[in-house]
Order: sequence, then C-alpha cells, then structure tokens
Amino acid sequence: MAVIGEFIRKAIDVYGSITSEPDPVKAQADVLWNLLNKAKGTAFGRKYNFGRILESDHFVRAFQQEVPTHDYDKMFNDWWHYLLEGHQNVTWPGGQRYFALSSGTTSNSKSIPVTDDMLDSIRRSGMQQVMSLKNFDLPADFFTKQIMMLGSSVSLIQKDDHEEGEISGISAANLPTWFRSFYKPGIEIASIKDWDEKVRRIAQEAPKWDIGSLSGIPSWVEMMLEEVIRYNRVQTIHDLWPNLQVYTTGGVAFEPYRKSLEKLFARPLIYLDTYLASEGYMATQKRPGTSSMALILDNGIFFEFVPFTDENMDEDGRVRPSARVLTLEEAEENTDYVLLISTVSGTWRYMIGDTVMITDKQRSEIRITGRTKHFLNVVGEQLSVHQMNKAMQKMQKQFDLEIREFVVASIRKDGQHINRWYIGADKEVDHQRFAEALDAELCEANKNYKVARSRALKAVEAEVIPVEQFYRWSEEFKKLGGQTKIPRVMKEEDFQEFEQYIKGLSV
Repeated sequence: MAVIGEFIRKAIDVYGSITSEPDPVKAQADVLWNLLNKAKGTAFGRKYNFGRILESDHFVRAFQQEVPTHDYDKMFNDWWHYLLEGHQNVTWPGGQRYFALSSGTTSNSKSIPVTDDMLDSIRRSGMQQVMSLKNFDLPADFFTKQIMMLGSSVSLIQKDDHEEGEISGISAANLPTWFRSFYKPGIEIASIKDWDEKVRRIAQEAPKWDIGSLSGIPSWVEMMLEEVIRYNRVQTIHDLWPNLQVYTTGGVAFEPYRKSLEKLFARPLIYLDTYLASEGYMATQKRPGTSSMALILDNGIFFEFVPFTDENMDEDGRVRPSARVLTLEEAEENTDYVLLISTVSGTWRYMIGDTVMITDKQRSEIRITGRTKHFLNVVGEQLSVHQMNKAMQKMQKQFDLEIREFVVASIRKDGQHINRWYIGADKEVDHQRFAEALDAELCEANKNYKVARSRALKAVEAEVIPVEQFYRWSEEFKKLGGQTKIPRVMKEEDFQEFEQYIKGLSV
C-alpha cells in the first residue's frame, strides 16, 4: 500500500507543479463572465439585462450597477420559491434536483438551490484541497488511508421533483465511485438520521478502519470521538487509529475547541481549515504556518466585499443599496468585510451572512471573522465573534477551563443595558470572577467596547454551565447533527427563551 501512496503523492506533486495559482483579477473576471453568459437566458438574467452587461467594456462594474444585492429572504421570496414550485430557468439554467437545508445560525430555515454545476464546483474545490497536501510533510502511506467525513445524513428527503438535505449530506451522496473506498463511515452509516444511533454505529465499526484524516464541525467531531473512545475502552483515538494525522475543520472557529480536542489525541494533528457553506465551497487552507484560507478564485464563485460599517448596513443587518461594494482587486487587508457571492447555483450578489478579513492580498487569503447578525453592537460594543473567540481562549488559560460553547446577548435589566453570557465548560468557576475577567479582557482588546462600558453598557454577567446543556438545547430546539451550529449571539427574545430552558434543566 505504501507503493500506491508514493504514486499518489508523486502524482499530486507533478500535478501541482504543472498548475499554478491563477491571476486573481483575471480569474475572477473570467468567472463572472461565464456566470453571466450561462445565465443570460434565465428569468433573472433577462430581468437584469445580462446580455447587455456582457457587451460592456467594463462588465464587472456594469454588473454591480445593474444587479442589486440580495440576502436570503430577498433571493427566496423574489426568485427561488419558483424553483420549489417546479419552474425552470429561474436564476440558473435548467430545473432543480437538490435544495440544501441550511444549518446556519442566522435563520431558522433556509432552502438553498444546489445545482449540478455547484456539485461539480465542490468536487473541484475538494481536489484543490487534496493538491495542497503536497505543501505539508506527510508520509506516502497517508494517501492510502481512509477519510472520516462526519456530516449530515446522506438519506435525503424526497419532495415532489427534488431532494432536500444539508450540504454535507448532498455532497456525500454524490461522491465519485472511486472515492467511496476511502470514505468513512460509509453510505450505510451516513444514511442514519438519528445522531446517537449514527455515533453508536461509528463506535462499533471504528476498530475495523484505518483513518488518516477527519473532517467535520469541531463540536460534533469531538462528541463522536469521545463516544468512540469510551465505547472501545481506549485512552485516545490514536489507540484505534494510529495513522490519524490530519483534521480538516470548518463551519466554526477551531481554536475554542483545540484544548479539549487535543486531550483525545496521543499527538497533535495537522489542522486544515475550509470554508464550505450551503452556498458553495469558497476557500481552503493551502499552506502550513497559517490558519488563513485561500479563496478559490477560478471555480464558479465571484466574490465581492462590503466594508462592515454602520453606514453600509441597515437596521436589519442587510447591505444598504448605497453601500460601495468592492471587488477582490479593490479590497484591502485587515478590514472586516461582508462577503457577497454570485455562483453557479444561481445566487446573485448574495449576502452569505459571514464577515471576512483579507489577511494576505497577494495570496488571496482570508479569515472568517464572524456573522453579520452575530456582531454584538446594541449599545456600541462592536464585538465580533472573532474577538469573542480570542477572549474565550484567554479565559480558558486564566481559569484552567475547557470552553466549548458560549452565547451572549444584550438585554435590558432594571431599565439598563447589560451583556449576559452563558459559557459551556467542563467545570464550574466563580461566575462573578469570570464575568469581571471577561469584561476586562474585552475592554483591553476592543476600544469601542471599552467606551460602551463607560456609557450605555452598565454591566456584564456570566454563568458557566455544563456544555452538555447547550447540546440538549440544540437537540430539542434545533437539531443534533454533524453540521448544526450553535449561535454565538442571540437577540434578546431568543436569549430569554434559551435562558428559560437552561434554568429549567436545573429544577
């Protein structure tokens, strides 16, 4: 098998040497041209004059002037609902075989079209990630090992003329035949919809597998590994999978989970971050020495960037029509941007809901800094999820905790605004001390927060609870599974319902 692995590694090296990173400006212009050309005959393309845009000498700017920005509600209410009703050629040529049921945290339910062109795009992006492994010091036999992809069920829901499921399940259901011998837990177990039963089956079968890499959202990967270790009565996952070397993460920030995950390993892994959402596979980490991800510029997704400022966003968290929208060429490093995408699934100038920062313009590398609706700024705090995650890392060290989940809301108490936090951790600490330490850290890290604390933000409260209570809430009110995310910021009304549920657990 090592001979096969050496062959695969050399093939990757050769392929990587004869392909080069595309010129960002040209690659993105080519992507937009192809998108417009293919969709010019759709209802959307006719309404927004794609044919005329293509005739312009400055078609990128013409596209931005002609086509408005969209969030999910506008895209669905104006266009995508026709696809669910069986219409064709709405925002992309043809009909619709799949809809991704988004597990995102800014909406309770989203049905996002996934076209055959998008599935091809996701597969090509996956190959780019595989090609990037040549940049990491991996032995030849790594390329013969199996890949544990912990995602949602591949047993999709049949609805009239289409199927529905989460993007990880749709992608896994469409894996190429040659890859299925590497893929674990396999289609049979991956089809199980009940999370506890799926993990139980994985634990039973785990000793038979030779896993070289893991992929999945950290919180659910961690729960799966804990059960596999417990069921098989071993100390670490490397007792079962000694060749495990790579963990491909995504969906949420990895750092808050590093400490607790590494207790399950006999040795650290190579961690690779990816940016795969229901709307497409947008970026992947391609080199060691950074946690930033390189945008995939030549694969059916056109990127735009809106400076994440008050003047560019309305009260509902949408991009204002007056906002200046930048191309990748125009965007700058170290600035928070709202990301817009236009894709081969028929999303057009679509606000995916994430904020990103360009960390290396030359390499087109980004880091996800938060969610547009998970940005706490009720009384001027201007706290991003990225800043919250960094603060939690400091709290872990200061209080010797493993913090796996947290949520915060700005609420009114006795007529005044306060920030109230719930922290999911592995042990109890003094709540007042924790709140004071967290408050001090945020004041030091964010000048806007410090100013808010001297004015309208009158207090900070925190309660540290067992992390299992977060997962019980998720199971009852959202769903427990490989792709479900727990929100970091809640509106006051949602937070009060969450808090009422948590308090009911201790009664």
